[in-house]
Amino acid sequence: MSQTVHLSFPHRAFLLSRRPRRRRSSRQDVGAPPPPPPPSSCSRVSPPRAADHEDAAIPRCEAPSPVVLVERYGDGTAKRYTLHDNSLSKISLGKHISDENELKGTCSDDLKLALLPDSVKDFIFPSGFPESVSDDYLQYMLLQFPTNVTGWICHALVTSSLLKAVGVGSFSGSTAAASAAAIRWVSKDGIGAVGRLLIGGRFGNVFDDDPKQWRMYADFIGSAGSIFDLTTQLYPAYFLPLASLGNLAKAVARGLKDPSFRVIQNHFVMSGNLGEVAAKEEVWEVAAQLLGLAIGILILDTPGLVKSYQSLALTWTSVRLFHLWLRYQSLSVLKFDTINIKRARILVKSHVSSSKVPGCDECNARENILVWQRFLKPYIRFGVPFEEMIRGEKAISQVSELLKLYGKEEYILSVNSSHEDFEIFIAFKVGATSSSVLRGLWQANWLHENWDNAADVNYQLALSLSEMKKRFEDFLQQLDEAGWDRHNITLRVPKEILIDQISAI
Repeated sequence: MSQTVHLSFPHRAFLLSRRPRRRRSSRQDVGAPPPPPPPSSCSRVSPPRAADHEDAAIPRCEAPSPVVLVERYGDGTAKRYTLHDNSLSKISLGKHISDENELKGTCSDDLKLALLPDSVKDFIFPSGFPESVSDDYLQYMLLQFPTNVTGWICHALVTSSLLKAVGVGSFSGSTAAASAAAIRWVSKDGIGAVGRLLIGGRFGNVFDDDPKQWRMYADFIGSAGSIFDLTTQLYPAYFLPLASLGNLAKAVARGLKDPSFRVIQNHFVMSGNLGEVAAKEEVWEVAAQLLGLAIGILILDTPGLVKSYQSLALTWTSVRLFHLWLRYQSLSVLKFDTINIKRARILVKSHVSSSKVPGCDECNARENILVWQRFLKPYIRFGVPFEEMIRGEKAISQVSELLKLYGKEEYILSVNSSHEDFEIFIAFKVGATSSSVLRGLWQANWLHENWDNAADVNYQLALSLSEMKKRFEDFLQQLDEAGWDRHNITLRVPKEILIDQISAI
């Protein structure tokens, strides 16, 4: 969970230091001592010679370096950029929490929750907690946790009975074999559950952006887990490590599948009937499960497959590849009217080049489910530290130009002309929204379409920003006309690094 750092800087100090020195009154005798200076922390310079007596007692203060901007990090730390000796220097600042925030944390209803580290809160709670969820969320989860614990205890206890029923140990004889097998089986499940834990805690904020991609990747990872299960027949002595790896992969796949499918499921809802849509989806899934199990039993009942491992593996591979192809086709027919990063790139690229915005059907058909955002052109790095945007001997002029150019924008965009490929940096200011990301994407695509290596970089940045401001309202109007949901733009602003502009140079 990101925190805002409140910092105070001595603006008055360096402003006062720039005031012209007040001249002495003509009535004052030259030999008379000057009036005592006001209290100050400045040091008094001793007169080295008698000729310097007139200026000896004048306090000389070194003006603090003017603060250009502050870069705030999600963990509460900050980095302050200052102008010193015509060069830009940075100072890392420790975490600081204002008294107001401390008071709020102390007066919280749940003191134990307030004492949790931020890393733990980010891992177990949704982003923006508690404002991002309903008031009853925490109480429900605190009760749901022990409920699930008791359920899994029961699962572990009945596993040994199931293994005894299929011949591993017996109630009349020794139960050691069944207990040992049950422990190994439950351990396999536990190792697999670690995958779901890590996926849910670390990647919980990505499923709303691109559910089609993550649902497809879930099947790829699940297929890899099935390969480990399939090899247990070849290496029965390594059953536990192989089965554990298979369960880990399949648990990761389930951790990707369930939340992404819930987003897809919510996409189908048109009249507040989410429960009914989920129930009917269950009917389709169970019917497919029963039919698939029946066909699987028929295949296993074939004598040639039972005796030949190669035939079994070949059959599994063929069916699995067909399964992945069908999954891709089913996800390709989905038509979202929300704007994520991939669809936003398609929309702005079309508007920049042809001043037209494609509709939902056309844009979803052009969306590549498998490709990562980082491999799309132009290559854009979001949430870049400010020091990476300014390089070389002209760093001071770059800072000045960027702060003036983007003074009224909630982002700062720059181009890395030294990169072998066209690379764009976008840093976001405090208060940036999804609309800020969309504006930056439009400007980035214009630069990519009209970039001239021989022209001045600052001139091209200013020209692209001017074009964006002139044409962005038309872009938004065409989004409405094409049926896009402008109120549901899932363009996430990176909260790890935010810029708080103080002043231009």
